[in-house]
Amino acid sequence: MDMHDWPYIKKSARRKKRLVKKDFDKKLIGLDKQRDILWATKYKLPMVPLERPYQSGWKRLFALRGDILRSAKGEFYQTLLKKINTVQYHHDRAFKKRKRKRGKYVYSEKPQILRVIDEYDWLRNTLKLTDKEKVLFSPKETWSVRKKALITEYHFLETWRFVLVVKPHIIYEKKQHDELLEKEIKQIENRINRENLQPRMSKLVGGSRYKYWKWRDEPEKYKNELKNKPVYTLQEEYMGY
Repeated sequence: MDMHDWPYIKKSARRKKRLVKKDFDKKLIGLDKQRDILWATKYKLPMVPLERPYQSGWKRLFALRGDILRSAKGEFYQTLLKKINTVQYHHDRAFKKRKRKRGKYVYSEKPQILRVIDEYDWLRNTLKLTDKEKVLFSPKETWSVRKKALITEYHFLETWRFVLVVKPHIIYEKKQHDELLEKEIKQIENRINRENLQPRMSKLVGGSRYKYWKWRDEPEKYKNELKNKPVYTLQEEYMGY
């Protein structure tokens, strides 16, 4: 029997609509994959050295005290510092932040401490601490606002061995720029923003509805000028008061 002689099954309007939507969803999934590939390619671009390095603000970090560095355990504490050191960047060398106090703006110094190890990293030893290094840490229970529960953190005991130092933040290299790659990413981002495709893409890929108002302004076509306005103000505007 020839395939052209097979009985033709007419598609209903509902099935046609469902097939169109399914095909559109497949295109959105492909668009999301293409965007991920482009971003991954951009992330893997190498760093290129600058012809003229420049200073971009200041950085503050911990350093081992001179007398400790010259002692017999200087190398031991220097190795430990590399694992728990923290770095802050600021445009001003004073590292002060603006804060409102009693109706006036005052400047206070930004606090900085050594890295606090949470229970997850401590049990799995993600920092690769030795047994001699673990002895220098003490557990402390604190209340976590995010988890709404008591959590255990491990703090370094001998903080007096380190001092804060401020150094110029010098930029020696930058990410390689690919103009064609940037153009392709921009085209995809413009289409997603213009057609408001991100909510549907997030539901298809991530399985949950994307809330655009959580991170950016509401699109122009969805803005309601009458939203959150009392009725009497609308009446006054209409009457011309």
